[in-house]
Amino acid sequence: MFFILHGFRLMIAAIERLGSVSINAARLLQDTLAFTGTVIFRMFKRQTYNSAMKTVLINQIYFTSVQILPFFLGASVIFGSLFMGVVFEVIKEMGWAEYLGRILMGFVVTELSPFITVVLIALRSSSAINTEIAVMKVDGELRSLEAFNIDIINYLFLPRIISGIVSVMLLSGLFSIVVLMSGALISMLTMGMSIDAYTNILLTSADFSDIIIVLFKCVTFGFFVTLLPVRFGLTASSDLTSIPVSVLNGMVKVFIAIVIIEVLTLVARSI
Repeated sequence: MFFILHGFRLMIAAIERLGSVSINAARLLQDTLAFTGTVIFRMFKRQTYNSAMKTVLINQIYFTSVQILPFFLGASVIFGSLFMGVVFEVIKEMGWAEYLGRILMGFVVTELSPFITVVLIALRSSSAINTEIAVMKVDGELRSLEAFNIDIINYLFLPRIISGIVSVMLLSGLFSIVVLMSGALISMLTMGMSIDAYTNILLTSADFSDIIIVLFKCVTFGFFVTLLPVRFGLTASSDLTSIPVSVLNGMVKVFIAIVIIEVLTLVARSI
């Protein structure tokens, strides 16, 4: 009888913990959706873009997309050359030359470029934004700004989110250009293909739907890899030990969002 009662208590405790976790997750999701709606509404509000906000936005774009250029270009050249070398070797061995254009435009441009770009930005900028907001929350800087009637959404959050969108779009395009240029060189060396023939293959394989998919992915990636770090940076308490916890939670959610967006776009393309 004792063991039955003990097991029953353990089951009740497990159900209570599961219920508590579910309630907290639902509350967090609700707050995140409400924050997302507020940010989107402010993003399309004309009064948002005052001189102070524009200054912060320019600085954020410089930090997110310009400062990373040397590293990003180097990574694009190295990764792009290696990847294109493998692709052309497989195409040559398997006799898939007629599929070259669709492979390059349908995979490299629409799938690989946005994914690699957003991962690099997430590793560099998302963690920095999350830490920055969490530190400002712990130090009371956010309360100080609000005390001076400074709108922290317009002044702090939106410039970082918009710069994330712009940076992912620009850097993804740059990555595609670098990789396709590497492909031109490799195609000439491995398959004896001229630059004109390579360019014609790319142009004839380009599809308007690919452009729409790339733009959608870049905007969505850029939005969530900056919004989620801001949102979880705000979850930090007044304790310094809450900073790494908020950063860890934010980065986990960022990479979950990246995977979900990638899967959804793949499903949408297959429909």
